[in-house]
Amino acid sequence: MTMPTPLPPAPNRSHFNNWISAIGAVVAVGAMFSFALLAWMDFTQGDKNPYLGIFTWIVSPAFLLAGLGLVAFGWWAQRRWSIVHAETKPDKWRLNFADPRQRVRLALFGCGALGFVLISAFGSYQTYHIAESNSFCGEVCHQAMNPEFVTYKRGAHARVDCVQCHVGSGAEWFIKAKINGTHQLIAYTFDNYKRPIETPLKNLRPAKDTCEKCHWPEKFHGNTEIEYNHFLSDKKNTPYTVRMLMHVNKSSPGSPLGGIHWHTSDTVKVEYYATDQKRQDIPWTRVTNLKDGTSQVFRTAAFKGEPPADQIRTMDCMDCHNRPAHHFPTANEAVEGAMASGALSLKLPNIKRVAVQAMTESKITAAAEAPQKIADFIRSKYKDPALAPEIPGAIAAVQQIFAATIFPERKADWRVYPNNIGHKDWAGCFRCHDDKHKSAAGQPVRSSDCNSCHTILSQGKGADLDLLSAKGLAFKHPDGEPDAELSCVDCHNGGIQK
Repeated sequence: MTMPTPLPPAPNRSHFNNWISAIGAVVAVGAMFSFALLAWMDFTQGDKNPYLGIFTWIVSPAFLLAGLGLVAFGWWAQRRWSIVHAETKPDKWRLNFADPRQRVRLALFGCGALGFVLISAFGSYQTYHIAESNSFCGEVCHQAMNPEFVTYKRGAHARVDCVQCHVGSGAEWFIKAKINGTHQLIAYTFDNYKRPIETPLKNLRPAKDTCEKCHWPEKFHGNTEIEYNHFLSDKKNTPYTVRMLMHVNKSSPGSPLGGIHWHTSDTVKVEYYATDQKRQDIPWTRVTNLKDGTSQVFRTAAFKGEPPADQIRTMDCMDCHNRPAHHFPTANEAVEGAMASGALSLKLPNIKRVAVQAMTESKITAAAEAPQKIADFIRSKYKDPALAPEIPGAIAAVQQIFAATIFPERKADWRVYPNNIGHKDWAGCFRCHDDKHKSAAGQPVRSSDCNSCHTILSQGKGADLDLLSAKGLAFKHPDGEPDAELSCVDCHNGGIQK
């Protein structure tokens, strides 16, 4: 009996020769291609994109490692299958170029792999651009931030991308921002985020890393003229304008530095302690001369002891410019702006008072009910048929002002977001410059004289504005001289005066 001729031993094939490892290799190659493209952009792009570094040095390497991990897993799976099923079917996932059906699959797989590599590079480039866009921040990702997005679009920094201030360049701050964003996303998903959103932000990177990228401290100098156009809350809607020369930096050779930006100059360090989260109640402050190291502490009479060391804050841009991109104008400010531009007719008597009352005293609890309540309130105040032609335009203007400045569902408007520039509707400068903060020797905080920060060039209306005073005028209150013990915010609150 003839014995069958034994089959030659199967060739020793590599366990990497399998579909799983092939897929992993494609992912790894795509990641390497994306990494090469993004790394080239990172090294050659002049203005660093905040998202570029994270996609280059974290996301792309993560996909590369995932692809290599899949290659290794395919090797392990193929090897284990071969050991367990060596006598029956050792080639479950193995690539077999001799099989016509597999050759077709391999051809399709190769075309798909090439497309994947190209799409991965293009997709990674587009992804970081979309993720850093203002529409993504304000509409797609952070719908809860709609009030902030609305105020951002009309603000002075509307051409500065959100990520430039909220993230900035570098992977470190990107990761911090995204960790905080994850918390916000969870809160938004479960609809348990705070309304209004609390400020100031505790995890915002220092002003030196953001503001001073554009606002060059060494070039802060001179004076800036500002004109404030107001209207009195009277029947005639009397205009009242104040032209001021703001002393940004006031210095000359041989004289001490002065002006508003003295607070953050390189010659002094100003520190303060606030007892409230919004940093409005400041009972203690310390000024240190950086040249000789001497310091002075100023405190209110009611504050005893020393503030907690970990709660003492060094003053920077954001302590005054705390609403640089998300300014919520007061009802008075927004209405006066519409009156000055002609959007709100001055022919309606007391229109400023009526408009502000319609926005703030109509018990509006939802944005959807605001238009009708505003319309009903304004119509109730003007019964004279002669005024009828002006009413529809006034209603539309006030409705538009409300929609852009007050957000009932979020409980967001100027009343909960202080603006520390100035001292009219919020304490602002007067948080420290109130003649109540004194040193141990009884000396008040450095001059609280109005002319330290600004000079009134002219004030009033009509011909009064043609009379300019280079030396400055004493402020003349349009409704008569108020009590000297009162501060502006004791009467002004952004709505109808107290």
